Amino acid sequence: MKKTPAIRNKLILKLPAFLGCILLVTLLFSSCNSDNSASDAEFNSLVLEEAQEMAEIDDTSENINEIIESAYLEIATSDFFKSSEYKGQQDKRFLSDCVMITKELKDNYLEIILDYGDGCTTKKEHEAKGKIIIHVDPSLENLTVNMTYSFDNFYINGKKIEGSVEKLRSRNNNIGNPQSQITRNIKIIWEDGAYSTIEGQRTREWIDGNDNDLWGDNVFSITGNWTITKRDGSVYTSHIIEPLIRTLACRFMISGLVEIKTNGELSQLNYGDGECDDMATITKDGISYEIHIRRKKGK
Repeated sequence: MKKTPAIRNKLILKLPAFLGCILLVTLLFSSCNSDNSASDAEFNSLVLEEAQEMAEIDDTSENINEIIESAYLEIATSDFFKSSEYKGQQDKRFLSDCVMITKELKDNYLEIILDYGDGCTTKKEHEAKGKIIIHVDPSLENLTVNMTYSFDNFYINGKKIEGSVEKLRSRNNNIGNPQSQITRNIKIIWEDGAYSTIEGQRTREWIDGNDNDLWGDNVFSITGNWTITKRDGSVYTSHIIEPLIRTLACRFMISGLVEIKTNGELSQLNYGDGECDDMATITKDGISYEIHIRRKKGK
């Protein structure tokens, strides 16, 4: 049936309104998708930021631990321990040649000051400056050493470290390995002024390489948990669910799994399967992203 001129005119008049409805629905749908994409991007950015900060905190903590362990083996063992176990470690240079070392044997403890001056590269190629003050108090009867270390205008890889750390070092744990119980209450301040305070405990077990005089083949297994408070007041907790593995042949953590909890939300930071690189993976809600363990300068 042919449409009359009147019917055709009505259809023509309704067409712009119909097209307008389609356009409106399209715009609304597009806007919703855009909002969701923006929300997802912001959410993912927060997850990545937390993971990046966690990786840098782990990296910084281990760099400091290695300096303290080096100071203990190079300096403290020759002052307190004369047994054959430590003879192979005495008179070896584990610390950088550029660090100035001051030691003083006081009433019942040894004070060691490591002064990195205005800049010094460690043997693991980390940039350090300022001072670390270490108090070493041995218990020969219990085969343990209590160490407390604090920081005087100390920086490592551009980050300032404040606060103090307590370390109880045992010559042998229940399976015969040297082990340290570490309690931290420190603040890490980034170059842009952002900071985080870290409170918690770690157990650092020397699982390989402690039966020879080679420092580079030593391997450590790290467990524990801690709470991190950022400058904006946000708090998140971390718990090692698979031991972190650190070998002194590599500048970075090479494996291990950390669970991060923020506002009831969980994510996991995976340091890999043993390869020496500065990459880690953060996973949340089944989605994974790669990050650098140490942020590049200028980023």
